Amino acid sequence: MTDAVGSSIDTPDAQDRLQESKKRARKGGKRAKKGPLKRLALFYRQIIAELRKVVWPTRNQLTSYTTVVIFFVAIMIALVTVIDYGLTHAAKYVFG
Repeated sequence: MTDAVGSSIDTPDAQDRLQESKKRARKGGKRAKKGPLKRLALFYRQIIAELRKVVWPTRNQLTSYTTVVIFFVAIMIALVTVIDYGLTHAAKYVFG
C-alpha cells in the first residue's frame, strides 16, 4: 500500500492532533479515578468471575489424569537413572 501525496496523515496538523489525543488519553483514565482499595476489590471480583468460568474435571477424569502423570514421571525417573548410570560407568572407564 502506498499513501497518496498530501494525504491527511502526512499533514503537520493531523500529526499534532494525533499527539494531543495520545496525551489526553494517558492523563485521564479509569484507573486514575479509582483508589487502590477499589482497584484491589475489582481485581478479586474479576478473579472470582474467571474461576466460575472454569470447567472443573470430574472425579474420574482427575483420577485418570493423576495416574497418567504418575506413570509418566516414573518413566522419566527410570530414563534419567539409566542415563546417569551409563554416564557414570563411561566416566569411570575414561578417567580410570
